Amino acid sequence: MTAQTFKLPDLGEGLTESEVLNWKIKVGEHVSLNQIIAEVETAKAVVELPSPFAGIVQKLHADEGQVVPVGGPLVTFDDKPVDLDGKGGAQPGAEVPGEKEGAAERTPTLVGYGAPAASGKRPARRGRGKTVAAEGSAAASAAAVPEAARATVARSTPPVRKLARDHGIDIAEVKGSGPDGLVLRRDIEALVSSPAAPAVEPRPVAGEPAAVDGQKRVKISAMRRATANAMVQSAFTAPHATEFLTVDVTKSLELIDKLRARREFRDLKLNITSLTALVVSRLLLNFPSVNARWDGENDEIIQFADVNLGMAVASDRGLLVPVLKQAQNKPLTLLAAELTELIDHARAGTLTASQLTGGTFSITNVGVFGVDAGTPILPPGQTGILALGQVKPRPWEYRGEVALRHTSTLALSFDHRVVDGKEASELLAGIGAVLEDPGMMNFFL
Repeated sequence: MTAQTFKLPDLGEGLTESEVLNWKIKVGEHVSLNQIIAEVETAKAVVELPSPFAGIVQKLHADEGQVVPVGGPLVTFDDKPVDLDGKGGAQPGAEVPGEKEGAAERTPTLVGYGAPAASGKRPARRGRGKTVAAEGSAAASAAAVPEAARATVARSTPPVRKLARDHGIDIAEVKGSGPDGLVLRRDIEALVSSPAAPAVEPRPVAGEPAAVDGQKRVKISAMRRATANAMVQSAFTAPHATEFLTVDVTKSLELIDKLRARREFRDLKLNITSLTALVVSRLLLNFPSVNARWDGENDEIIQFADVNLGMAVASDRGLLVPVLKQAQNKPLTLLAAELTELIDHARAGTLTASQLTGGTFSITNVGVFGVDAGTPILPPGQTGILALGQVKPRPWEYRGEVALRHTSTLALSFDHRVVDGKEASELLAGIGAVLEDPGMMNFFL
């Protein structure tokens, strides 16, 4: 086998680099075809990288915490054993013979599509959580590979694996309590809190604060860097304007309570955010100038046929905006279910690149943090974003009297190059009217 170098593939639209979070392999280890070799963090998600080659790891080209550009070398494989005692063979960081030639023979593949074996045969898919035998080379049969070189991939989510790493726990040794042996957060927490648990010094993780003279320095993650660049780009390229409207949402809350009692909604997370998402996705069909994008290069304004609704989510990794595609076609049951799933994946760090792209309008709920109102910044490429303030009781004029009503402040930011104040005001007033009286939806359709 000629030395082969796996280069960082293109992991999504517009992504030029990724940060190596942790390696699942080490120099000298035999790796099977499509075995997970590393977790990397892009500007949009944490991604597991499967190996496109089978062979022995000769060299890791990046340290944990290092940012690698797309097309940059990650791992070099060969079928030669590595002498780690200094008596010969490749050493970590040393130049591997044939590395450059091997790298030129191969182009990166998209993660998730698998990779062809050296023989050209279609690789067999394997289930996660099962022992993976060495394969992909006629010279390295399963019987020739030492038992220690066989890799066991524990089924879990990236946040759970990070929690295990922080506490020095080998997640491959953890018995999962979830479906099909899935390792859950509670499994790791139980081990950490167990009196019999060995005292292990947590391993430092890239991006964790480091105390120096009372100060904390936090490494900028790939996602935080991308978020900062996007906010600067949006703030200084699109002229923002924001309008505010405080509305009485008491009837909407009453409607939500009634719907929750119905059989088809009992297992769904239905709240003011999901109801607002339904209202916005329907009303935007009557305001195509807001569901649009400024295309200065072609001197055009692109009005979208579908409402691809972005939902801002605060996660441990920072702000994420997963996208609910074709929201205007989904009934409330499906919309609420898919929104809940997107939000759960965002917080677990398991979103795919396709779930984070293509948004045409966004919603952010700042009310969950106890905030009455805010001035949201437009996601790049979008013309409008709606912020929901907290729902709270306050004295309010109702049927000619002062009554205690549940109210919320809506804030609509828009790109003034694309949308005039009249259109933005009409859209905001329409959203407010339906949230005050859900029966008004029929008026706008």
